[in-house]
Amino acid sequence: MNEKELEIVKSTNKKSKPQTDQISFGKTFTDHMFIMDYEADIGWNNPRIVPYEPITLDPASMIFHYGQTVFEGLKAYRSEDNRILLFRPDKNLQRLNLSSERLSIPAIDEESVMNYLKQLVSLEQDWIPTTEGTSLYIRPFIIATETNLSVAPSQSYKFMIILSPVGSYFSGGIKPVSINVEEQFTRAVKGGTGTAKTAGNYSSGYQAQAKAKNEGNADVLWLDGLEKRYIEEVGSMNIFFKINGEVVTPELNGSILNGITRMSIIEVLNEWEIPVVERKISIEELYQAYADGELEEAFGAGTAAVISPVGELNWLGRKMVINNNQIGALSKKLYDEITGIQTGKLVDSHQWILEV
Repeated sequence: MNEKELEIVKSTNKKSKPQTDQISFGKTFTDHMFIMDYEADIGWNNPRIVPYEPITLDPASMIFHYGQTVFEGLKAYRSEDNRILLFRPDKNLQRLNLSSERLSIPAIDEESVMNYLKQLVSLEQDWIPTTEGTSLYIRPFIIATETNLSVAPSQSYKFMIILSPVGSYFSGGIKPVSINVEEQFTRAVKGGTGTAKTAGNYSSGYQAQAKAKNEGNADVLWLDGLEKRYIEEVGSMNIFFKINGEVVTPELNGSILNGITRMSIIEVLNEWEIPVVERKISIEELYQAYADGELEEAFGAGTAAVISPVGELNWLGRKMVINNNQIGALSKKLYDEITGIQTGKLVDSHQWILEV
């Protein structure tokens, strides 16, 4: 589509901003939001930035009945020299369109939306916290809005972007967590929606996460849905293992989300000439590596935490304590590298940063 002129309606009732030490993840929202509509006969239209407020939908809107929705998550960072930085936002918009394709949602024009996103973040730049470990979380999402109970793709949609200042993902620093290997529930299977960022993928994991937390674990390690053998993801993040000097991560198989942090870690490891492979890895193989003393580190990777070290895995009553439940040297080095690039402290030799 040709880029439509962006309408901006500024809020006349500005909110008070929270203290940095009082910011909870995803509970505080900025003064403005972006909205764009879609109708089948005219395409995406009417892009606008308006004051943040509730939206009104008909009870028969198809999002409520058939779950046709996709979303993304990325962050804006404030550098020490007061620049506003986005980390690989083009990859988020590319993935949003891939998710939309799987959910039969019309594609957005990535270049136009990038410009709208930059204008929204620029308008709300005073909301970007400056304390180390903080950022402005960006949530683009699309919902089906047609008033129709027929089981078919909607003919109208609403694309929105909301912003939320967030504190450090870890209180008290980056610490290893305990993970339960899930044997009963399935997150996704090949041919399903596991490669898309869509709402149902997350709510279908709540029971497994609740069970894990009741047993003293922080999250869930998902196995494949067919054989319940092959490792896929941890919670809402990709997973990596350092085994006998080599970094292993499950290959993208049609049910694993292609994480942008995952992608970046692989590129950094290749640059550092540290062996890294994407392949199938079974939970039995991982346990054998642990028993042989070769499982050196494990960590999740995602936008929210960047790196989430795993200190303990619990599988069928067997406990794997990894690196004495301490963050590994490679996990820490990767965390420092990625966050350093994101916040402008390190040179961005990859051209991953977009300055607003």
